[in-house]
Amino acid sequence: MKLGFGLYRHMLNDEHYAFAKQCGATHIVVHMVDYFNSNERFSRSDQPIGDNDGWGTAVGDVWTVDELIKIRDRMQEFGLTFYAIENFDPCHWDDILFDGPKKLEQLEVVKNIIRNVGKAGIPVFGYNFSLAGVAGRVIENKARGGAQTVGLSGINEDILEPMPDNMAWNMKINNHSAGYRPETTTEQLWERLTWFLNHIIPVAEEAGVRLAAHPDDPPLEFVRGQPRLVNQPHLYQKLLDIKPSKSNALEFCLGTIAEMSEGNVYEAVQQYASQDAMAYVHFRNVKGKVPHYHETFIDEGDIDMLKVLTILKENNYTGVLIPDHTPQMSCDAPWHAGMAYAMGYMQALLKVLK
Repeated sequence: MKLGFGLYRHMLNDEHYAFAKQCGATHIVVHMVDYFNSNERFSRSDQPIGDNDGWGTAVGDVWTVDELIKIRDRMQEFGLTFYAIENFDPCHWDDILFDGPKKLEQLEVVKNIIRNVGKAGIPVFGYNFSLAGVAGRVIENKARGGAQTVGLSGINEDILEPMPDNMAWNMKINNHSAGYRPETTTEQLWERLTWFLNHIIPVAEEAGVRLAAHPDDPPLEFVRGQPRLVNQPHLYQKLLDIKPSKSNALEFCLGTIAEMSEGNVYEAVQQYASQDAMAYVHFRNVKGKVPHYHETFIDEGDIDMLKVLTILKENNYTGVLIPDHTPQMSCDAPWHAGMAYAMGYMQALLKVLK
């Protein structure tokens, strides 16, 4: 198994590459969508904000092969492999998600993205086929020692409030909103996913890219009046069975699986690892289940992380593990300290497992 590290777009610089390497990472997963321009269609006020840091691509633009190779090659100078990209820009596929009038046009854009990613030698593209995205999270000091962390403390207003028609995923469209989006049924959402996979998986196969689906977080039945897709462990199987292919895979999030109201996280790891369905793993820990849970330090949650690694090893999993995110520690560099702690613990577990 390989130790990976997640970076947002504004972190694509030598300082963060060096930090990832110092933490023991060999592979990098990049969130390419993390900043906004007020003149663009989507606002990302709830995402990490950074500037255009030299890559030359505005929000909504499709990353070119040359741009991706430039990032990949700089990472390689630090001994890091550009392994995956997480998440489409909502403006590239909001009509695919909501069955809007431009879904065919957007499908061609998404196909082009996947082809570019493949040409740049990046083997995985993570995505979340979600209408409401991540909503309802609260920031609290619930991790060990009062460390700041995220979680869910009941069904709050953010979860109950209907989704306005100026939103897609968890991001706002800057056009004027006239009302709320009609509620989608669960069956309609699965139909839209089926349509999407049937069109995009052949392209991913040809490009040599694995599409990796993230489960819904929070894993409730409905969020903001819209249904969830993978909010129980067994629904991952339904997604895989739509279009069986090496390119139809999972961005397997341990924390989200553990938050789900049904199922067993270890049984889920066994089920999907045995199928070689995991493109990579979000290796994070939590306490509790919906609607009350919070993220913890990697060694203090409900999940026995060594047990998970043992199951993965027994199923010959050789993919990438990343901490995704973690509680922030009380110091001058809270994010760095939290991530370094998680990476050190993961490094130690991998050595114990050998």
